[in-house]
Amino acid sequence: MLLWVLIILFILLLGLSFAALRKAGGGSFPWLHFYAKGKESGFTFKEVNLLRKVAVENRLRNPTSLFWSINQIDRSIRGMIIKFKNEETLNSEESIHFLSKLFDFRKSVEMDLPKYKLGLKSTRKLPNRQRILINLPGVGTYNSQIVENLRRYMAISYPEGPKLPPGFVWRGRRINIYFWRQDDAGYVFESRVLEDYLQRKYPILHISHSDSLVRSQKRRSVRVETNKPAQIFPNAAGSEPPKNGAVQSGGRGLRCRLRDVSEDGAALIIGGRGKIGMPLRLQFHLGNNTILMDGVVKGVRYNQPKNQSILHIQVSPLSAAMRNRILIFVYNIFNERER
Repeated sequence: MLLWVLIILFILLLGLSFAALRKAGGGSFPWLHFYAKGKESGFTFKEVNLLRKVAVENRLRNPTSLFWSINQIDRSIRGMIIKFKNEETLNSEESIHFLSKLFDFRKSVEMDLPKYKLGLKSTRKLPNRQRILINLPGVGTYNSQIVENLRRYMAISYPEGPKLPPGFVWRGRRINIYFWRQDDAGYVFESRVLEDYLQRKYPILHISHSDSLVRSQKRRSVRVETNKPAQIFPNAAGSEPPKNGAVQSGGRGLRCRLRDVSEDGAALIIGGRGKIGMPLRLQFHLGNNTILMDGVVKGVRYNQPKNQSILHIQVSPLSAAMRNRILIFVYNIFNERER
């Protein structure tokens, strides 16, 4: 008798759970299938629950597309932002947290794409004009770029950097090379200088290929190119942010151009020679919003003829609201990068 009672209770609970899912999901979509598909795709129950809410709010005809379609995710994020704006709750703590979790999910789907997961195996795949850094232990680091990538060797521009020791010869020397592959990661490999054509009109080196690339510094966020005016305030990182997006109290900052930006970094062009390790505050505008990012200079590429430096900034963790605003721009949710 007790067994039958337990069976009946189990059936009732199962029925109530199914009804609750149907009611929570809305419409006639088979939400049990949605949850099963989400688990099959590797998502947690919390993530699936979040996406169910997004699917309902945006009245998606095929909610399971959220598990794989970046375009559908972006349209859904846009729909949620518009909804929050209409309800005048966009700046509420609950809405900010909801969008932040949605952007976390969006990033996980993007970073799972092959272009981020599959690394480069050979230098034969490197494009022309790929910038490289050549490290000579005890001497310094030299800038160069690939002029032509051929089957048997690579032709690179003549390295620029510190003065070479007397009697130094490139030909026959083994060199360590580092490069950053766009939307991927940093790589290191060893090569050998095959020929030195210093006397040509455009001096170049021929270097050997490598099929043993070491992948490092894998990208942790999506970064996009831009060309916006900005200001930097050296040594202001960590200080109290100015109110209402005003400039720093110490006067106007140093003008610069923002080259690219992500939630955890940026690259910018300044006049003069930059310095690795310098803390700074970066300020620029996205629409009507003033963006403030504190960070540290992690890399410098100096262009001597132009007397300009490209600074690569590692940014300190942002507030959820500031991060959301930057990601709206990065993922081009409202097509503002095309204006």
